[in-house]
Amino acid sequence: MKDFIAVSDYSSDEIQGLLDLAIDLKKEYFSSGNRPFFKGRVLGMIFQKPSLRTRVSFDMAMRQGGGDALYLSPSEIGLGKRESIADVARVLSGYVQILMARVFEHAHVVELAKWAEVPVINGLSDYNHPCQGMADAMTIQEAFGKSRGLNVSYVGDGNNVAVSLMHVCAKLGWNFSIGSPQGYDLQPAAVKLAQEIAAQTGTRLHFARDPHEAVRGAQVIYTDTWTSMGQEEETAKREKVFPPYQVNSELLRGADRDVIVMHCLPAHRNHELTDEVADGPHSRIFPQAHNRLHAQKAILARLLGVA
Repeated sequence: MKDFIAVSDYSSDEIQGLLDLAIDLKKEYFSSGNRPFFKGRVLGMIFQKPSLRTRVSFDMAMRQGGGDALYLSPSEIGLGKRESIADVARVLSGYVQILMARVFEHAHVVELAKWAEVPVINGLSDYNHPCQGMADAMTIQEAFGKSRGLNVSYVGDGNNVAVSLMHVCAKLGWNFSIGSPQGYDLQPAAVKLAQEIAAQTGTRLHFARDPHEAVRGAQVIYTDTWTSMGQEEETAKREKVFPPYQVNSELLRGADRDVIVMHCLPAHRNHELTDEVADGPHSRIFPQAHNRLHAQKAILARLLGVA
């Protein structure tokens, strides 16, 4: 693995291998502590968007492994504006051993990886969110094991988080269903790619308008904010469209009795997800957030060749 730009770039075995490593590293963290396998290594973190989980989890992953992380704000770099992406990539490659970028445009992280001489991790783009997808898969496997044929349902906007969730489900043989309103569907190219993966793994994909249809028999229900960063001007419109897609106790009645509920956070409570569900017995939203640390530690270790 040279870079980590998309879940779909790797085989099912490679994805499962990363998850196995993440789970092992988490167990090690809680039993005997951390190995200094990142000693002498620095992660350069490029941010075009604000962040809580991405920034802290990557920073702590490096610190816990004996390394360091360097935060680079939007004003410090101006990626593609103040300086070309190609030049930024080549300059930083002489200073740090690995890069992570959280960007608006997916093309920016792709170009960064093209020119960088060190590994590049996609910390989020407008197309996908592969690090979140790995933490999601880890959380699901902790709840249900490696069983194939699980029913994973996403309710809401067909955004970047939904893309990576769909692709990781297809890679691992989990059936994926999405309930989204007209005009807020997954990108056709992402769906086509998922269909190609699903044909190889025997995964079923289902696309619905009715959220109750989407979650029927689901072991996992996943949702995300109705308005993502960069879409703020659409907030009023979206808040008229999405209320039927709220994850609440009524929606859960159509799912499996042992269903778990997931959200990548930040959550707008009592909009896409009610307090009753977010803080209830089915919720896994905080273990899911904490798994970002361990999943990303595994990605870092694999890219740096230390595990």
